[in-house]
Amino acid sequence: MITPARQRPRSGRTRRIALAVGLAGLMAGFVAVTSGPASAAEVLVSQGKAATASSTEAAGAYLASEAVDGNNGTRWASAYSATQWFQVDLGASTAVSRIAINWEAAYARAFTIQFSTNNSTWTQAYATTTGAGGQQSITVSGTARYVRINLTQRALEAYGYSFWEFQVYSGNGDTPPDGTTRLLSYGKPALASTWQNDVNCNPCSPDKAFDNDPASRWATSSTNGWVDPGWISVDLGATAQISQVVLQWDPAYARSYQLQVSPDNVNWTTFYSTTTGDGLKDVVNATGTGRYVRMYGTARSSAYGYSLWEFSVYGTGGNPTAPPARPADPTFPATRLVFSDEFNGAAGSKPDTAKWTYDPGVPQNGEIQYYTPNSENASMNGQGSLVIEARRQDYQGRQYTSHRMNTGNKFSVQYGRIEARVKVPKGNGLWPAFWLMGDDFLQGRPWPYNGEIDIMEVLGRNTSEAYSTLHAPAYNGAGGYGQKYATVDLSQDFHVWAAEWDSKGIRFFLDGRLVFDAAKETVENTRGPWIYDHKFYLILNLAVGGDFPGPIDATTPFPSQMLVDYVRVYQ
Repeated sequence: MITPARQRPRSGRTRRIALAVGLAGLMAGFVAVTSGPASAAEVLVSQGKAATASSTEAAGAYLASEAVDGNNGTRWASAYSATQWFQVDLGASTAVSRIAINWEAAYARAFTIQFSTNNSTWTQAYATTTGAGGQQSITVSGTARYVRINLTQRALEAYGYSFWEFQVYSGNGDTPPDGTTRLLSYGKPALASTWQNDVNCNPCSPDKAFDNDPASRWATSSTNGWVDPGWISVDLGATAQISQVVLQWDPAYARSYQLQVSPDNVNWTTFYSTTTGDGLKDVVNATGTGRYVRMYGTARSSAYGYSLWEFSVYGTGGNPTAPPARPADPTFPATRLVFSDEFNGAAGSKPDTAKWTYDPGVPQNGEIQYYTPNSENASMNGQGSLVIEARRQDYQGRQYTSHRMNTGNKFSVQYGRIEARVKVPKGNGLWPAFWLMGDDFLQGRPWPYNGEIDIMEVLGRNTSEAYSTLHAPAYNGAGGYGQKYATVDLSQDFHVWAAEWDSKGIRFFLDGRLVFDAAKETVENTRGPWIYDHKFYLILNLAVGGDFPGPIDATTPFPSQMLVDYVRVYQ
Protein backbone atom coordinates (compact mmCIF):
# COMPACT_ATOMS: atom_id res chain seq x y z
CA MET A 1 0.00 0.00 0.00
CA ILE A 2 3.03 2.33 -0.15
CA THR A 3 4.50 4.15 -3.12
CA PRO A 4 6.94 1.91 -5.05
CA ALA A 5 10.61 2.81 -4.87
CA ARG A 6 13.08 2.76 -7.75
CA GLN A 7 15.70 0.03 -7.47
CA ARG A 8 18.72 -1.23 -9.33
CA PRO A 9 18.04 -4.61 -10.96
CA ARG A 10 19.75 -7.63 -9.49
CA SER A 11 20.20 -11.30 -10.11
CA GLY A 12 22.05 -14.13 -8.48
CA ARG A 13 21.71 -17.27 -6.43
CA THR A 14 22.72 -18.15 -2.90
CA ARG A 15 25.68 -20.34 -2.21
CA ARG A 16 26.45 -22.37 0.89
CA ILE A 17 30.21 -22.91 0.87
CA ALA A 18 32.21 -25.43 2.91
CA LEU A 19 35.98 -25.13 3.14
CA ALA A 20 38.43 -26.81 5.52
CA VAL A 21 41.70 -24.90 5.99
CA GLY A 22 44.91 -26.39 7.38
CA LEU A 23 45.61 -24.12 10.32
CA ALA A 24 49.10 -25.46 10.99
CA GLY A 25 50.53 -23.89 7.85
CA LEU A 26 48.07 -21.08 7.10
CA MET A 27 47.90 -19.62 10.59
CA ALA A 28 51.52 -20.02 11.69
CA GLY A 29 52.58 -17.33 14.10
CA PHE A 30 49.05 -16.43 15.29
CA VAL A 31 48.22 -16.09 18.98
CA ALA A 32 46.98 -19.37 20.47
CA VAL A 33 43.28 -19.64 21.22
CA THR A 34 42.59 -19.78 24.95
CA SER A 35 38.80 -19.79 25.02
CA GLY A 36 36.94 -22.51 26.90
CA PRO A 37 34.34 -24.88 25.54
CA ALA A 38 31.71 -23.62 23.14
CA SER A 39 28.80 -21.81 24.73
CA ALA A 40 25.48 -23.60 24.97
CA ALA A 41 22.18 -22.20 23.75
CA GLU A 42 19.85 -20.71 26.36
CA VAL A 43 17.83 -23.02 28.59
CA LEU A 44 14.44 -22.46 30.26
CA VAL A 45 15.12 -22.88 34.00
CA SER A 46 11.85 -21.77 35.65
CA GLN A 47 9.33 -24.26 34.33
CA GLY A 48 7.80 -26.39 37.07
CA LYS A 49 9.67 -24.55 39.85
CA ALA A 50 8.05 -23.25 43.03
CA ALA A 51 6.24 -19.94 42.50
CA THR A 52 4.55 -17.59 44.94
CA ALA A 53 2.67 -14.30 44.61
CA SER A 54 1.29 -11.45 46.67
CA SER A 55 -2.29 -12.48 45.87
CA THR A 56 -4.61 -14.27 43.47
CA GLU A 57 -7.73 -12.98 41.79
CA ALA A 58 -9.92 -15.68 43.34
CA ALA A 59 -9.45 -18.27 46.08
CA GLY A 60 -8.01 -21.48 44.66
CA ALA A 61 -7.79 -20.10 41.10
CA TYR A 62 -5.26 -18.30 38.89
CA LEU A 63 -2.42 -19.63 41.07
CA ALA A 64 1.21 -18.52 40.81
CA SER A 65 2.18 -22.06 39.79
CA GLU A 66 0.04 -21.70 36.64
CA ALA A 67 2.48 -19.11 35.24
CA VAL A 68 5.40 -21.57 35.31
CA ASP A 69 3.62 -24.72 34.14
CA GLY A 70 4.48 -24.40 30.44
CA ASN A 71 0.80 -24.14 29.51
CA ASN A 72 -0.22 -20.96 27.68
CA GLY A 73 -3.85 -21.73 28.46
CA THR A 74 -3.42 -21.23 32.23
CA ARG A 75 -2.36 -18.06 34.01
CA TRP A 76 -1.66 -16.27 37.26
CA ALA A 77 -3.88 -13.29 38.08
CA SER A 78 -3.62 -10.95 41.05
CA ALA A 79 -6.14 -9.14 43.19
CA TYR A 80 -7.43 -5.84 41.78
CA SER A 81 -4.89 -3.42 43.26
CA ALA A 82 -1.82 -1.60 41.99
CA THR A 83 0.96 -3.04 44.19
CA GLN A 84 1.60 -6.75 43.59
CA TRP A 85 4.49 -9.18 43.14
CA PHE A 86 5.24 -12.59 41.65
CA GLN A 87 8.29 -14.73 42.42
CA VAL A 88 9.85 -18.00 41.27
CA ASP A 89 12.46 -20.11 43.10
CA LEU A 90 14.89 -21.64 40.58
CA GLY A 91 16.13 -24.10 43.21
CA ALA A 92 19.79 -23.08 42.94
CA SER A 93 21.84 -20.02 42.05
CA THR A 94 21.71 -19.67 38.27
CA ALA A 95 23.20 -17.31 35.68
CA VAL A 96 20.10 -15.62 34.24
CA SER A 97 20.15 -14.18 30.70
CA ARG A 98 16.53 -13.48 29.76
CA ILE A 99 13.01 -13.10 31.13
CA ALA A 100 10.05 -13.82 28.83
CA ILE A 101 6.56 -12.72 29.93
CA ASN A 102 3.40 -13.64 28.03
CA TRP A 103 0.96 -11.05 29.36
CA GLU A 104 -2.80 -11.38 29.48
CA ALA A 105 -4.79 -8.20 28.76
CA ALA A 106 -4.25 -7.05 32.37
CA TYR A 107 -0.57 -6.18 31.93
CA ALA A 108 1.74 -3.85 33.85
CA ARG A 109 2.86 -0.49 32.55
CA ALA A 110 5.41 -0.11 35.36
CA PHE A 111 7.38 -2.92 36.98
CA THR A 112 10.83 -3.99 38.11
CA ILE A 113 12.59 -7.35 38.05
CA GLN A 114 14.84 -8.26 40.97
CA PHE A 115 17.34 -11.04 41.66
CA SER A 116 18.26 -12.63 44.98
CA THR A 117 20.40 -15.58 46.07
CA ASN A 118 18.92 -15.76 49.60
CA ASN A 119 15.33 -14.44 49.30
CA SER A 120 16.14 -11.46 51.50
CA THR A 121 18.74 -9.28 49.76
CA TRP A 122 17.63 -8.12 46.31
CA THR A 123 19.31 -6.42 43.35
CA GLN A 124 17.44 -4.76 40.50
CA ALA A 125 17.97 -6.30 37.06
CA TYR A 126 15.39 -4.34 35.04
CA ALA A 127 12.87 -1.52 35.37
CA THR A 128 10.30 0.11 33.07
CA THR A 129 7.43 2.58 33.23
CA THR A 130 6.35 2.03 29.61
CA GLY A 131 5.42 -1.64 29.48
CA ALA A 132 3.26 -2.49 26.46
CA GLY A 133 2.13 -6.00 27.35
CA GLY A 134 1.90 -8.73 24.75
CA GLN A 135 4.76 -11.18 24.48
CA GLN A 136 7.70 -9.45 26.14
CA SER A 137 11.34 -10.58 26.02
CA ILE A 138 13.78 -8.88 28.41
CA THR A 139 17.54 -9.37 28.23
CA VAL A 140 19.07 -9.36 31.72
CA SER A 141 22.35 -10.35 33.34
CA GLY A 142 23.09 -11.66 36.80
CA THR A 143 23.01 -14.64 39.14
CA ALA A 144 19.88 -15.53 41.08
CA ARG A 145 18.07 -18.32 42.80
CA TYR A 146 14.97 -16.19 43.29
CA VAL A 147 13.54 -14.00 40.52
CA ARG A 148 10.82 -11.51 41.43
CA ILE A 149 8.69 -9.09 39.41
CA ASN A 150 7.33 -6.11 41.36
CA LEU A 151 4.24 -4.65 39.68
CA THR A 152 3.35 -1.02 40.41
CA GLN A 153 1.15 0.41 37.64
CA ARG A 154 -1.72 -1.33 35.87
CA ALA A 155 -2.68 -0.97 32.23
CA LEU A 156 -6.32 -1.63 33.14
CA GLU A 157 -7.11 0.28 36.30
CA ALA A 158 -10.24 -1.75 37.03
CA TYR A 159 -8.29 -5.01 37.23
CA GLY A 160 -5.03 -6.33 38.63
CA TYR A 161 -2.19 -8.07 36.77
CA SER A 162 -2.10 -11.32 34.86
CA PHE A 163 0.28 -13.32 32.70
CA TRP A 164 0.03 -16.70 31.03
CA GLU A 165 3.68 -17.57 31.49
CA PHE A 166 6.68 -16.08 33.33
CA GLN A 167 9.82 -17.72 31.94
CA VAL A 168 13.41 -17.41 33.18
CA TYR A 169 16.23 -18.42 30.83
CA SER A 170 19.90 -19.13 31.34
CA GLY A 171 22.58 -19.12 28.63
CA ASN A 172 23.09 -17.21 25.39
CA GLY A 173 20.49 -14.83 24.05
CA ASP A 174 21.43 -15.61 20.44
CA THR A 175 20.67 -18.76 18.48
CA PRO A 176 23.83 -20.48 17.24
CA PRO A 177 23.74 -21.77 13.67
CA ASP A 178 24.83 -25.29 14.65
CA GLY A 179 24.13 -25.50 18.38
CA THR A 180 27.76 -25.19 19.47
CA THR A 181 29.04 -21.86 18.15
CA ARG A 182 27.62 -18.38 18.62
CA LEU A 183 27.43 -15.01 16.91
CA LEU A 184 30.68 -13.16 17.65
CA SER A 185 30.34 -9.99 15.58
CA TYR A 186 27.18 -8.31 16.90
CA GLY A 187 27.75 -4.70 17.94
CA LYS A 188 31.52 -4.92 17.56
CA PRO A 189 33.73 -2.05 16.29
CA ALA A 190 34.03 -1.93 12.51
CA LEU A 191 36.20 -0.21 9.91
CA ALA A 192 35.99 0.02 6.13
CA SER A 193 37.98 1.26 3.14
CA THR A 194 35.27 3.95 2.64
CA TRP A 195 31.61 4.39 3.46
CA GLN A 196 28.66 6.19 1.96
CA ASN A 197 26.85 9.09 3.63
CA ASP A 198 24.60 10.95 1.19
CA VAL A 199 20.96 11.30 0.23
CA ASN A 200 20.86 7.75 -1.12
CA CYS A 201 22.49 6.04 1.86
CA ASN A 202 22.55 7.99 5.10
CA PRO A 203 24.55 6.76 6.84
CA CYS A 204 25.80 3.49 5.38
CA SER A 205 28.64 3.24 7.88
CA PRO A 206 30.54 -0.01 8.58
CA ASP A 207 28.84 -0.59 11.95
CA LYS A 208 25.54 -1.10 10.08
CA ALA A 209 26.76 -4.49 8.84
CA PHE A 210 27.17 -5.75 12.42
CA ASP A 211 24.03 -4.37 14.11
CA ASN A 212 21.86 -7.47 13.53
CA ASP A 213 19.43 -5.19 11.69
CA PRO A 214 18.95 -6.52 8.13
CA ALA A 215 17.33 -3.26 7.00
CA SER A 216 20.51 -1.21 7.52
CA ARG A 217 23.69 -1.64 5.51
CA TRP A 218 27.28 -0.67 4.86
CA ALA A 219 28.24 0.65 1.42
CA THR A 220 31.45 2.04 0.00
CA SER A 221 31.45 5.77 -0.72
CA SER A 222 29.76 6.96 -3.91
CA THR A 223 32.46 9.61 -4.37
CA ASN A 224 35.67 7.60 -3.97
CA GLY A 225 34.66 4.04 -3.09
CA TRP A 226 33.37 2.62 -6.35
CA VAL A 227 36.79 1.13 -7.01
CA ASP A 228 38.71 -2.08 -6.34
CA PRO A 229 39.70 -3.16 -3.79
CA GLY A 230 37.08 -2.36 -1.14
CA TRP A 231 36.92 -3.86 2.33
CA ILE A 232 35.14 -3.97 5.69
CA SER A 233 36.50 -5.43 8.94
CA VAL A 234 35.30 -6.17 12.47
CA ASP A 235 37.12 -6.37 15.81
CA LEU A 236 35.79 -9.41 17.73
CA GLY A 237 37.38 -8.12 20.95
CA ALA A 238 39.67 -11.11 21.52
CA THR A 239 41.14 -14.01 19.60
CA ALA A 240 38.42 -16.24 18.18
CA GLN A 241 38.07 -19.47 16.25
CA ILE A 242 35.86 -18.70 13.27
CA SER A 243 33.77 -21.52 11.83
CA GLN A 244 31.20 -19.71 9.69
CA VAL A 245 30.68 -16.32 8.01
CA VAL A 246 27.34 -15.22 6.58
CA LEU A 247 27.25 -12.35 4.09
CA GLN A 248 23.90 -10.83 3.04
CA TRP A 249 24.79 -8.77 -0.01
CA ASP A 250 23.09 -5.72 -1.44
CA PRO A 251 22.98 -5.61 -5.28
CA ALA A 252 26.46 -4.02 -5.08
CA TYR A 253 28.15 -7.35 -4.36
CA ALA A 254 31.62 -8.80 -4.95
CA ARG A 255 32.39 -11.13 -7.82
CA SER A 256 35.77 -11.81 -6.23
CA TYR A 257 36.52 -11.47 -2.55
CA GLN A 258 38.55 -12.95 0.28
CA LEU A 259 37.73 -13.55 3.92
CA GLN A 260 40.74 -12.74 6.04
CA VAL A 261 41.81 -12.87 9.69
CA SER A 262 44.39 -10.88 11.63
CA PRO A 263 45.77 -10.80 15.16
CA ASP A 264 46.59 -7.08 15.03
CA ASN A 265 44.44 -5.45 12.29
CA VAL A 266 47.63 -5.01 10.21
CA ASN A 267 48.85 -8.41 9.04
CA TRP A 268 46.12 -10.35 7.24
CA THR A 269 45.83 -14.01 6.20
CA THR A 270 43.19 -15.33 3.81
CA PHE A 271 41.10 -18.30 4.97
CA TYR A 272 38.57 -18.25 2.12
CA SER A 273 38.45 -16.78 -1.38
CA THR A 274 36.20 -16.90 -4.45
CA THR A 275 36.17 -15.43 -7.96
CA THR A 276 32.58 -16.46 -8.72
CA GLY A 277 30.54 -14.54 -6.17
CA ASP A 278 26.89 -14.18 -7.23
CA GLY A 279 25.43 -11.96 -4.52
CA LEU A 280 22.43 -12.34 -2.25
CA LYS A 281 23.34 -14.64 0.68
CA ASP A 282 26.68 -16.42 1.06
CA VAL A 283 27.01 -18.91 3.92
CA VAL A 284 30.72 -19.70 4.10
CA ASN A 285 31.71 -22.65 6.30
CA ALA A 286 35.45 -22.08 6.67
CA THR A 287 37.83 -21.96 9.62
CA GLY A 288 40.28 -19.30 10.71
CA THR A 289 41.79 -17.91 13.90
CA GLY A 290 42.22 -14.24 14.75
CA ARG A 291 40.78 -11.23 16.54
CA TYR A 292 39.91 -9.29 13.37
CA VAL A 293 37.90 -10.56 10.38
CA ARG A 294 37.75 -8.79 7.03
CA MET A 295 35.87 -9.07 3.76
CA TYR A 296 38.35 -7.92 1.10
CA GLY A 297 36.66 -7.35 -2.25
CA THR A 298 38.81 -7.36 -5.37
CA ALA A 299 36.25 -7.38 -8.24
CA ARG A 300 32.87 -5.62 -8.16
CA SER A 301 29.77 -7.02 -9.82
CA SER A 302 28.79 -3.67 -11.37
CA ALA A 303 29.81 -0.05 -11.75
CA TYR A 304 28.78 0.50 -8.13
CA GLY A 305 30.89 -0.29 -5.10
CA TYR A 306 30.45 -2.89 -2.37
CA SER A 307 27.54 -3.13 0.05
CA LEU A 308 26.46 -5.58 2.77
CA TRP A 309 23.24 -5.65 4.76
CA GLU A 310 24.78 -8.03 7.29
CA PHE A 311 28.24 -9.51 7.92
CA SER A 312 27.84 -12.19 10.61
CA VAL A 313 30.79 -14.08 12.09
CA TYR A 314 30.17 -17.29 14.09
CA GLY A 315 32.54 -19.33 16.16
CA THR A 316 34.01 -19.57 19.66
CA GLY A 317 36.19 -17.27 21.70
CA GLY A 318 36.23 -13.55 21.00
CA ASN A 319 34.37 -11.27 23.38
CA PRO A 320 30.79 -11.60 22.10
CA THR A 321 27.79 -9.50 23.02
CA ALA A 322 24.46 -11.31 22.80
CA PRO A 323 21.95 -9.53 20.53
CA PRO A 324 18.47 -8.82 21.92
CA ALA A 325 16.54 -12.05 22.28
CA ARG A 326 13.55 -12.68 20.08
CA PRO A 327 10.27 -14.03 21.42
CA ALA A 328 9.69 -17.75 21.13
CA ASP A 329 7.93 -19.00 18.01
CA PRO A 330 4.21 -19.68 18.45
CA THR A 331 2.96 -23.22 18.08
CA PHE A 332 0.33 -23.40 15.34
CA PRO A 333 -2.58 -23.60 15.48
CA ALA A 334 -2.17 -20.66 17.87
CA THR A 335 -5.08 -20.44 20.30
CA ARG A 336 -4.26 -17.69 22.81
CA LEU A 337 -6.18 -14.57 21.79
CA VAL A 338 -4.03 -11.45 22.40
CA PHE A 339 -6.04 -8.87 20.42
CA SER A 340 -9.52 -8.76 18.95
CA ASP A 341 -12.23 -6.43 17.79
CA GLU A 342 -15.58 -8.01 16.96
CA PHE A 343 -17.16 -4.69 15.89
CA ASN A 344 -20.37 -5.39 17.79
CA GLY A 345 -21.16 -1.76 18.57
CA ALA A 346 -24.48 -0.06 18.04
CA ALA A 347 -25.37 1.14 14.56
CA GLY A 348 -23.55 4.39 13.78
CA SER A 349 -20.97 4.02 16.58
CA LYS A 350 -17.34 4.62 15.64
CA PRO A 351 -14.38 2.23 15.98
CA ASP A 352 -12.98 1.84 19.51
CA THR A 353 -10.22 4.44 19.99
CA ALA A 354 -8.70 2.32 22.76
CA LYS A 355 -7.78 -0.15 19.98
CA TRP A 356 -7.65 1.93 16.80
CA THR A 357 -6.11 5.21 15.70
CA TYR A 358 -7.95 7.03 12.91
CA ASP A 359 -5.47 7.96 10.18
CA PRO A 360 -6.88 10.90 8.20
CA GLY A 361 -5.18 12.71 5.35
CA VAL A 362 -4.09 12.59 1.75
CA PRO A 363 -2.99 9.10 0.70
CA GLN A 364 -0.06 7.78 -1.35
CA ASN A 365 0.13 5.77 -4.55
CA GLY A 366 -1.84 8.22 -6.73
CA GLU A 367 -5.11 7.57 -4.88
CA ILE A 368 -7.85 10.17 -5.21
CA GLN A 369 -9.72 9.96 -1.89
CA TYR A 370 -9.23 11.85 1.37
CA TYR A 371 -9.19 9.61 4.47
CA THR A 372 -11.50 11.16 7.07
CA PRO A 373 -12.18 10.33 10.74
CA ASN A 374 -15.89 10.86 10.13
CA SER A 375 -18.56 8.30 11.05
CA GLU A 376 -19.99 8.31 7.52
CA ASN A 377 -16.70 6.74 6.40
CA ALA A 378 -16.24 4.30 9.31
CA SER A 379 -18.86 3.07 11.77
CA MET A 380 -20.55 -0.05 13.08
CA ASN A 381 -23.69 -1.26 11.29
CA GLY A 382 -25.32 -2.74 14.38
CA GLN A 383 -25.16 -6.21 12.83
CA GLY A 384 -21.66 -7.16 13.98
CA SER A 385 -19.56 -5.48 11.30
CA LEU A 386 -17.43 -2.40 10.78
CA VAL A 387 -18.35 -0.51 7.61
CA ILE A 388 -15.56 1.38 5.84
CA GLU A 389 -17.29 3.41 3.17
CA ALA A 390 -15.89 5.19 0.12
CA ARG A 391 -18.12 8.10 -0.92
CA ARG A 392 -18.32 10.65 -3.69
CA GLN A 393 -18.00 13.67 -1.42
CA ASP A 394 -16.16 17.00 -1.50
CA TYR A 395 -13.70 17.17 1.39
CA GLN A 396 -10.40 19.06 1.90
CA GLY A 397 -10.02 19.73 -1.81
CA ARG A 398 -10.82 16.17 -2.88
CA GLN A 399 -13.97 14.79 -4.46
CA TYR A 400 -13.93 11.37 -2.75
CA THR A 401 -13.62 10.24 0.87
CA SER A 402 -12.88 6.99 2.64
CA HIS A 403 -11.26 5.76 5.87
CA ARG A 404 -7.98 4.28 7.12
CA MET A 405 -7.28 3.17 10.70
CA ASN A 406 -4.47 1.36 12.50
CA THR A 407 -3.39 0.00 15.88
CA GLY A 408 -0.18 2.05 16.01
CA ASN A 409 0.96 2.88 19.56
CA LYS A 410 -1.97 0.81 20.88
CA PHE A 411 -1.20 -2.73 19.78
CA SER A 412 1.72 -4.27 17.93
CA VAL A 413 2.83 -7.85 17.63
CA GLN A 414 5.81 -10.00 16.67
CA TYR A 415 4.78 -13.47 15.49
CA GLY A 416 1.42 -15.17 15.74
CA ARG A 417 -1.71 -15.67 13.67
CA ILE A 418 -3.26 -12.41 12.43
CA GLU A 419 -6.66 -12.75 10.77
CA ALA A 420 -9.67 -10.76 9.62
CA ARG A 421 -13.05 -11.71 8.18
CA VAL A 422 -13.85 -9.25 5.41
CA LYS A 423 -16.31 -8.66 2.58
CA VAL A 424 -14.79 -6.53 -0.17
CA PRO A 425 -16.54 -4.16 -2.60
CA LYS A 426 -16.61 -4.55 -6.38
CA GLY A 427 -15.94 -1.66 -8.77
CA ASN A 428 -13.18 -0.26 -10.94
CA GLY A 429 -10.61 1.67 -8.90
CA LEU A 430 -11.60 0.31 -5.46
CA TRP A 431 -8.75 -1.06 -3.34
CA PRO A 432 -9.55 -2.67 0.05
CA ALA A 433 -6.63 -3.88 2.18
CA PHE A 434 -5.72 -5.54 5.50
CA TRP A 435 -2.01 -5.14 6.22
CA LEU A 436 0.79 -4.56 8.75
CA MET A 437 3.56 -1.98 9.07
CA GLY A 438 6.76 -2.29 11.10
CA ASP A 439 6.16 -0.16 14.18
CA ASP A 440 9.54 1.55 13.91
CA PHE A 441 7.82 3.54 11.14
CA LEU A 442 6.12 5.44 13.98
CA GLN A 443 9.55 6.36 15.36
CA GLY A 444 10.65 7.84 12.04
CA ARG A 445 12.16 4.94 10.15
CA PRO A 446 11.15 5.39 6.51
CA TRP A 447 9.32 2.86 4.39
CA PRO A 448 10.33 0.30 3.18
CA TYR A 449 13.11 -0.08 5.77
CA ASN A 450 10.53 -0.75 8.49
CA GLY A 451 8.90 -3.56 6.49
CA GLU A 452 5.35 -4.09 5.26
CA ILE A 453 3.22 -7.25 5.35
CA ASP A 454 0.15 -7.15 3.08
CA ILE A 455 -2.13 -9.95 4.24
CA MET A 456 -4.92 -9.00 1.81
CA GLU A 457 -5.27 -6.66 -1.12
CA VAL A 458 -8.11 -6.95 -3.64
CA LEU A 459 -8.63 -4.83 -6.72
CA GLY A 460 -12.26 -3.93 -7.35
CA ARG A 461 -11.90 -4.41 -11.10
CA ASN A 462 -11.42 -8.18 -10.55
CA THR A 463 -12.70 -9.44 -7.21
CA SER A 464 -11.94 -13.05 -8.18
CA GLU A 465 -8.26 -12.41 -7.44
CA ALA A 466 -6.38 -11.36 -4.32
CA TYR A 467 -2.79 -10.52 -3.38
CA SER A 468 -0.51 -11.21 -0.39
CA THR A 469 2.85 -9.42 -0.50
CA LEU A 470 5.96 -8.48 1.49
CA HIS A 471 7.86 -5.20 1.04
CA ALA A 472 11.44 -4.51 2.15
CA PRO A 473 14.37 -2.34 1.00
CA ALA A 474 15.52 -4.95 -1.52
CA TYR A 475 12.03 -5.84 -2.81
CA ASN A 476 9.17 -3.37 -2.71
CA GLY A 477 6.47 -1.63 -4.67
CA ALA A 478 5.88 -3.43 -7.96
CA GLY A 479 8.89 -5.60 -7.09
CA GLY A 480 7.48 -6.81 -3.77
CA TYR A 481 7.74 -10.48 -2.87
CA GLY A 482 4.22 -11.85 -3.11
CA GLN A 483 1.57 -13.93 -4.76
CA LYS A 484 -1.59 -13.25 -6.78
CA TYR A 485 -4.13 -16.05 -6.42
CA ALA A 486 -7.43 -16.81 -8.11
CA THR A 487 -10.51 -17.49 -6.03
CA VAL A 488 -14.29 -17.11 -6.02
CA ASP A 489 -15.88 -13.68 -6.38
CA LEU A 490 -14.83 -12.22 -3.04
CA SER A 491 -17.40 -9.44 -3.16
CA GLN A 492 -20.31 -11.83 -2.74
CA ASP A 493 -19.63 -12.88 0.87
CA PHE A 494 -17.29 -12.62 3.84
CA HIS A 495 -13.91 -14.39 3.67
CA VAL A 496 -11.15 -14.98 6.24
CA TRP A 497 -7.64 -13.82 5.41
CA ALA A 498 -4.86 -14.83 7.81
CA ALA A 499 -1.09 -14.85 8.19
CA GLU A 500 0.78 -17.31 10.40
CA TRP A 501 4.12 -15.72 11.20
CA ASP A 502 7.19 -16.92 13.07
CA SER A 503 10.97 -16.64 12.84
CA LYS A 504 11.03 -19.07 9.89
CA GLY A 505 8.63 -17.17 7.64
CA ILE A 506 5.05 -16.06 7.00
CA ARG A 507 2.33 -18.29 5.57
CA PHE A 508 -0.77 -16.64 4.10
CA PHE A 509 -4.24 -18.24 4.09
CA LEU A 510 -7.62 -17.52 2.52
CA ASP A 511 -10.52 -19.39 4.14
CA GLY A 512 -8.08 -21.90 5.58
CA ARG A 513 -6.32 -22.55 2.26
CA LEU A 514 -2.59 -21.81 2.03
CA VAL A 515 -2.19 -19.28 -0.79
CA PHE A 516 1.40 -18.10 -0.30
CA ASP A 517 4.36 -19.35 1.74
CA ALA A 518 7.09 -16.74 2.27
CA ALA A 519 9.92 -18.75 3.84
CA LYS A 520 12.67 -16.65 5.40
CA GLU A 521 15.46 -18.76 3.93
CA THR A 522 13.97 -18.59 0.43
CA VAL A 523 13.58 -14.81 0.62
CA GLU A 524 17.17 -14.30 1.81
CA ASN A 525 18.46 -16.64 -0.89
CA THR A 526 16.50 -15.19 -3.80
CA ARG A 527 15.37 -11.61 -3.06
CA GLY A 528 17.24 -9.99 -0.17
CA PRO A 529 17.19 -9.48 3.60
CA TRP A 530 14.35 -10.76 5.77
CA ILE A 531 13.30 -7.75 7.88
CA TYR A 532 10.24 -9.11 9.70
CA ASP A 533 11.68 -10.20 13.07
CA HIS A 534 10.29 -7.25 15.02
CA LYS A 535 6.92 -5.79 15.99
CA PHE A 536 4.28 -4.66 13.49
CA TYR A 537 0.92 -2.89 13.85
CA LEU A 538 -2.34 -3.57 11.99
CA ILE A 539 -4.06 -1.43 9.32
CA LEU A 540 -7.48 -1.50 7.62
CA ASN A 541 -8.37 0.81 4.74
CA LEU A 542 -10.35 1.25 1.54
CA ALA A 543 -8.54 3.27 -1.14
CA VAL A 544 -10.02 4.80 -4.30
CA GLY A 545 -8.00 4.88 -7.52
CA GLY A 546 -4.24 4.83 -7.66
CA ASP A 547 -1.34 3.17 -9.41
CA PHE A 548 -2.25 -0.41 -8.50
CA PRO A 549 -6.06 -0.64 -8.93
CA GLY A 550 -6.25 1.89 -11.75
CA PRO A 551 -8.85 4.66 -12.14
CA ILE A 552 -12.49 4.68 -11.24
CA ASP A 553 -15.03 5.10 -14.06
CA ALA A 554 -18.73 5.71 -14.60
CA THR A 555 -19.53 2.15 -13.49
CA THR A 556 -17.84 2.43 -10.08
CA PRO A 557 -20.58 2.43 -7.42
CA PHE A 558 -20.61 5.11 -4.72
CA PRO A 559 -20.96 4.70 -1.87
CA SER A 560 -18.99 1.41 -1.76
CA GLN A 561 -18.46 -0.54 1.42
CA MET A 562 -15.75 -2.76 2.85
CA LEU A 563 -17.29 -4.80 5.70
CA VAL A 564 -15.09 -6.19 8.49
CA ASP A 565 -16.69 -8.82 10.75
CA TYR A 566 -13.69 -9.12 13.07
CA VAL A 567 -9.93 -8.76 13.48
CA ARG A 568 -8.13 -11.25 15.76
CA VAL A 569 -4.54 -11.99 16.74
CA TYR A 570 -3.48 -15.28 18.36
CA GLN A 571 -0.19 -16.46 19.83
